[in-house]
Amino acid sequence: MLNVSPIRAFSDNYIWCLSNSETRKALVVDPGQASPVLEHLSSNDLYLDTILITHHHPDHVGGVPELRKAAPECRVVGPAGSPFKGVTESVEPGQHLRWGDMEFSVIGVPGHTLDHIAYFSETAVNDRPVLFCGDTLFVCGCGRLFEGSAAQMRESLQALRSLPENAAVYCAHEYTLANLRFARSWLPNDEGLRTFEAQCMEQREHNQPTVPSTLAREKALNPFLRWDDPAVVDAARAYCEQNNLPSDSADAIFAAVRHGKDHF
Repeated sequence: MLNVSPIRAFSDNYIWCLSNSETRKALVVDPGQASPVLEHLSSNDLYLDTILITHHHPDHVGGVPELRKAAPECRVVGPAGSPFKGVTESVEPGQHLRWGDMEFSVIGVPGHTLDHIAYFSETAVNDRPVLFCGDTLFVCGCGRLFEGSAAQMRESLQALRSLPENAAVYCAHEYTLANLRFARSWLPNDEGLRTFEAQCMEQREHNQPTVPSTLAREKALNPFLRWDDPAVVDAARAYCEQNNLPSDSADAIFAAVRHGKDHF
């Protein structure tokens, strides 16, 4: 039986652990810290055999050396051409990799960083297909553009938006409430956002994660996936007029939303 569990790291990171209860094998995604992963493996009697890396930022790769010392035969899969050189197996967008009976598709999602990739599997885990998207897509948000352009990020999010709507979105940070404050400021009359914000506030009050989300929910609520939604377009055009920004294309609308969040 397969299961995905969050391992909390730093102040707001989630390291995702995919485990098989029969083989006791575990796969972890973006281990920025080793100690919480080792504690989780020990307390759940799991053996680490695979690490997936989405991009090179230290809060996603910092724990890899220590984990490899603890599990020397563990393979480390990550993007080809990445500044992070600690992988044992490089993958390119369009390739596939296997973990047990699961097959993952590698999706190129540059924008947050140029080397960023995501991993998607149609195999149901906890009754849903699985998307490990790192810092590309968050609950009602997306990653900052540290290396790529707005056009690159919109294209990356378009690739994720086209995946099955029932896919579980396992992002790497608990940014939900901050993202929702921004989304509500742009779309104050969006009843779905209001209801979802109240739900997430209650979850956080009880120290519960607001992730994973689902792709269907993100397509309905996340302003960064709604560059062609009339309500978001209208809000973006008003913002562009106030800030002397272009608003004549889908990329420009997306860029306006990102600019708005960066200056919120």
